[in-house]
Amino acid sequence: MITRRRLLGGAAAVAAVPLAAPRLATAQTSPGVTATEIRIGNTMSYSGPVSGLGIQGKTMDAWFRKLNDDGGIAGRKIKFLSYDDAYSPPKTVEQVRRLVEQDGVACLFSNLGTPTNSAILRYTNQRKVPNLFPSTGADKWSNYQEYPWTIGFPPSYRIEAQLYAKHILAAHPGGRIAILHQNDDFGRDYVHGVRDVLGAKFEEGTRVLSYESTDPTIDQQILTLQQSGAQGLVLAVTAKFASMAIRKMHEIGWKPTTCVHYGANSVGVVIQPAGPEKAVGLTTAAYLKDPTDPAWAQDSGMLEWRAFMARYMPDADLADVNSVYGYSAARAMEQVLRQCGQDASRENIMRQATGLKDVEIPTLLPGIRLNSSPTNYRPIRQMQLQRFNGRTYDRFGTLMEGSVS
Repeated sequence: MITRRRLLGGAAAVAAVPLAAPRLATAQTSPGVTATEIRIGNTMSYSGPVSGLGIQGKTMDAWFRKLNDDGGIAGRKIKFLSYDDAYSPPKTVEQVRRLVEQDGVACLFSNLGTPTNSAILRYTNQRKVPNLFPSTGADKWSNYQEYPWTIGFPPSYRIEAQLYAKHILAAHPGGRIAILHQNDDFGRDYVHGVRDVLGAKFEEGTRVLSYESTDPTIDQQILTLQQSGAQGLVLAVTAKFASMAIRKMHEIGWKPTTCVHYGANSVGVVIQPAGPEKAVGLTTAAYLKDPTDPAWAQDSGMLEWRAFMARYMPDADLADVNSVYGYSAARAMEQVLRQCGQDASRENIMRQATGLKDVEIPTLLPGIRLNSSPTNYRPIRQMQLQRFNGRTYDRFGTLMEGSVS
């Protein structure tokens, strides 16, 4: 049973591996690193309003267990400490301070959520603790000048919103765009992205409403947006609210060109609970392979993922794209550790995270590679639009990349 204080993983120490004297000194003086172990910290929502996303953390833990079973990396086993923050920023602060000040982790990895990561942003950067690949596409993680110890992973929400605005305006030139967004930095990035495209026409060309993550329903917002006369709708929402929106729009017969946040587009988690027939025509952006898409049934990368899941997470729902996400992020973390070699100091972890070159993750869409640099903190910059056909998504067009100054 996972509790708010539950610790995932935790490999036992193995026999020491002989190291050259300078490297041994580095291991002894680097937080979270010994000759036989590296400690990695994480906060995840195993309870609370987005507890369904907790499968990400469980999948990451499973991948690190696999790596440990295979001998670890550079002679070290990975001790993955994942604590529940219930998607509560104050709880995130408490848990991250515990990870840094008590557990002494080498780095943080894939903490879930925009408001939760925002709450620790200054703390981790002031203490020079690498916060790698937060599970959120907030554009602020790319601000390498102000926050050099935090680097993003999934595509920027702001860039995603730019793609949606362009798609809607191509279908409805001069049309009005409705935006429903979560009332936090996650949601506001979508407003900024649509504003990037509309420019001076933003105020007259949009109708914007928000909701709180604790709200029981968004029915009234959907009704109000329908009355605005908008031809397009951008849903900057999490999975539960995406299902609500799909059901309500079908109930009232509103059929705008609808684009939904890539983190809330899962057929298994979002569309099936809402009713597939109600989501026909829904557009979204993708960068991950959807585990329910028949196109990937014999794909080598997805076959590898399924084999891993069968062995390490046999009871997991294979229709949940969040497992694919957790796997993809863990593979990226593995790459960083392998590039670190024997030097797993915080400085070198950050150096390697910002030095990814055409890294292929088998569960990303074809053509998408991880690239980062000291001035590029957006490892994944491309996405492809896709439209739901009542059973699965049909990808259309080519890989697209937005632009943020």
